[in-house]
Amino acid sequence: MINKLDDSMEFQRIALNLLAARQELLASNIANADTPNYKAKDIDFASALKNAMAGKSDPLPVVKTSPMHLEGYTGASILGSPVMYRKPVQPSADGNTVDMDVERAQFAANALRYEAAVNFAGMKSMMLVLQG
Repeated sequence: MINKLDDSMEFQRIALNLLAARQELLASNIANADTPNYKAKDIDFASALKNAMAGKSDPLPVVKTSPMHLEGYTGASILGSPVMYRKPVQPSADGNTVDMDVERAQFAANALRYEAAVNFAGMKSMMLVLQG
């Protein structure tokens, strides 16, 4: 029964991890709304979920062209999906592309999806336990 429960919850686990990582990105955008030259970031949730479910979760390797180069930053992907820059509707004079209205709406929608996924996972696990 534990294996059945574990298999059925794998999708929920991956989705919740992606939603949590996206929430951090959106919070970072909001926190940097006044930072000059900050570029708003986001992920394509549907393709990220598809890649994660297919097991494509390894970030692209960083190519070093000189032995003097430092190790590359590998945080530019979330579960194998690239972090992309959001296209600004109206960029500011200081180069910041954060639109607070867009960020707040995305943050609230993502939080709602996260809460729904948690509730669904709880109900699904309860049903599996009750069914035996």
